[in-house]
Amino acid sequence: MKRTGIVDLPLHSGHAPRWLFEKMVRISESVSELIILEYGQKEFLKRLSNPFWFQSFACAIGFDWHSSGTTTTACGALKIALSKNDLGIKIVGGKGKTAKNVEKEINSFDFLNDKKIEKLKYASKMTAKIDNACVQDSYNLYHHCMIFSEKGDWTVIQQGMNDKYARRYHWFSENVKSFVEEPHTGIIGDRKEENVLDTTSKENKELRKASVEIVNDANKIIKQITRQSTLNDFNNIQFIKFPKHHELPKNLSKETIEFFKKANEIQPKNYEELVSLNGIGPTKIRALTLLSELIFGVEVKWKDPLKYTFAHGGKDGHPYPVDRETYEDSINFLKDAIRQAKLNEYDKINALKRLNKLSY
Repeated sequence: MKRTGIVDLPLHSGHAPRWLFEKMVRISESVSELIILEYGQKEFLKRLSNPFWFQSFACAIGFDWHSSGTTTTACGALKIALSKNDLGIKIVGGKGKTAKNVEKEINSFDFLNDKKIEKLKYASKMTAKIDNACVQDSYNLYHHCMIFSEKGDWTVIQQGMNDKYARRYHWFSENVKSFVEEPHTGIIGDRKEENVLDTTSKENKELRKASVEIVNDANKIIKQITRQSTLNDFNNIQFIKFPKHHELPKNLSKETIEFFKKANEIQPKNYEELVSLNGIGPTKIRALTLLSELIFGVEVKWKDPLKYTFAHGGKDGHPYPVDRETYEDSINFLKDAIRQAKLNEYDKINALKRLNKLSY
């Protein structure tokens, strides 16, 4: 699995005017249809999974360059637009309570067989768990949108929020190998958070192994932790080092202990299977991390996976003045994608003219 990017966006109140949103739906429909007709369903999903392209698309249809509403409004417009045409692409989920209806919505499409439906449900569940529990960056998910094709390919665009910013996460199914190791190839934002726990990092490979070992040997380890109070009192466990920056997790909550006992009965084969278990979330992932440091001496990397700044800058000079050359390249990319489309019998000339006007 490769999550292709993350974006930090300021929280903006309000909503798009009705007249503007209606235009967003219309132009989203035209752009989507042209790309799908020319390049295919998978290419369309691939582009949506690219945070640079998605940001350009959102700006092209008329939304603020850096608003948190870019994500929710653009996805909302696309959801309506793609429901109007039989292009073999559907969108489920959305903001708030709508995000919880993904499984129900997936079940409503009769062009998917049972196997594809279950794979989509699993992907939806795991992408949300990874970005909410395994990447602990202080952003809580409140938007989850899955776009998928009749062939079973999919993209997930989801967004988390802290007190000042929203952060967007992109996923694409084409590169699926593992949900739990190095899922991101491009990450965008204007700041890094301190002490971020990213258990999917390659540098935390030993942490993932240790977490599974702890769960699979939970009965012995829990007995030692809950019974003893000092490091020297532990028996039959080799301690390599004591973590400097975390408290000894000797007082695990009853809920966490009960979960570990139940997980021990299942004996998960790997970290992905462990994360997929019902009941595991940020608190339990963090507990396993601290125990891995304590018991096995695993060196945990606490690093925000953020890598890149905003694509173009901002009109007000924040986080830096607009990079006109890069911005022009992005516009040309979008225009070229539509210019090369084989219109044939599809009368999309007016749609192309409308999109072209947005470029100037």
